[in-house]
Amino acid sequence: MIGIIGGSGLEDPKIMAGAKEVSVKTPYGKHCIIVTGKIKGIEVAVLSRHGAHHEYSPGTVPYKANVYALHKLGCIAIIAASACGSLKEEIVPGSLSFPAHFVDRTTKRDQSFTEHGKVIHEPMGEPFSGDLRKILEKKCKELGFDFTAETTVVTIEGPRFSTKAESELFRSWGCDLINMTTVPEACLAKEMKIPYQVINLVTDYDCWRENTEHVTIEQVMKIMKENSEKVKKLISESLVEVNDKFGRANSSLKKN
Repeated sequence: MIGIIGGSGLEDPKIMAGAKEVSVKTPYGKHCIIVTGKIKGIEVAVLSRHGAHHEYSPGTVPYKANVYALHKLGCIAIIAASACGSLKEEIVPGSLSFPAHFVDRTTKRDQSFTEHGKVIHEPMGEPFSGDLRKILEKKCKELGFDFTAETTVVTIEGPRFSTKAESELFRSWGCDLINMTTVPEACLAKEMKIPYQVINLVTDYDCWRENTEHVTIEQVMKIMKENSEKVKKLISESLVEVNDKFGRANSSLKKN
């Protein structure tokens, strides 16, 4: 089963065969509602990060429950979708980006499954799955979509957007993208040993660019809506190869 976080419209019965809602009990304060079914014959579990009615802000998303629920369902890889702002002139709104690194600027989030008496010191030199990223990049090229890869995304606490001074600071650090949800999602998936890659959908230029309207939620939602079909197509076309790659690796691991 492949986990998909962000919704991205993939739970649409026209795309997913045998779609059904399942409630997964977690030890992290909530049951997660996940839509399971098949896309192109591959079993998937689609989870809306912000809740069915977008009730969770970036800082209150139940990240631990979400990742644990996908782990409990047996997901062998997770593809996530997330809106982001561009911090570089050449990374244009409407394009996609596949980051290889993140900078964490969140302040209030529980980033680990660490429990009393069991501390997890997870290596984070490579927070995303290079193999998963390569599959998505290859499919993007085949589909003719505009994209960038090997980028660095800075994750801020939100739900407010950056000040111009903050935006310029992140640019001076060499960051390429800015969003509000990659941390701690990527960290938790890493602890669970689930290969994870986020697809960042570029919606705006944050607030650093002169003579460009500063980012608003209306602007973000408009670009997301206009480009949601692109993300759906990319994920759908990637699933067979993802399943082949990670399903085989998982089978080999179990045999050993």
